[in-house]
Amino acid sequence: MKKGGKIFLIIIILILILFFIRLLSPREIDDVHPLRPCEDNYIKKADILWIMPKYQNFSISENKTWCNEILKMNKTLGMHGITHSYQEFKNNISNEEFSEAIQIFEDCFDYKPTMFKSPYLKISKENKQLIKDNNLKLRNDFHQITRKVYHCQNSGRFPNRFHDLI
Repeated sequence: MKKGGKIFLIIIILILILFFIRLLSPREIDDVHPLRPCEDNYIKKADILWIMPKYQNFSISENKTWCNEILKMNKTLGMHGITHSYQEFKNNISNEEFSEAIQIFEDCFDYKPTMFKSPYLKISKENKQLIKDNNLKLRNDFHQITRKVYHCQNSGRFPNRFHDLI
């Protein structure tokens, strides 16, 4: 087999491996908040819900009915930014601001988050340390590639139905 053929075969094998990893990995949905409607079928498919604690300056803990509905779904919950602004975690976040977001999450769900994903997966070195200092597991680009990640309001890089195909 020629060199070009071997490279092509390796690429095909890697694509198939990625396909099977995505097929077998937990499904997730980003951008969960009471002000962001999510399609029920994607919420039901998801194993992990990524919660925005203070989207549009509205704290999730102010809507106890919503908090209880999310808890009743018996899903794994992670914290997804604070307000979910584009460069939010590329800029320095104070420990107080981050602690407040964790407290909002805890006030809503009665436990602290254990996982964190920055909005748009953009995060500075300092904020990575902040996440680590708060004992949260950071999810990154690799995690996003190897999972089927849906978005509330179908707002992701690819449409939600795309993730059902691959």
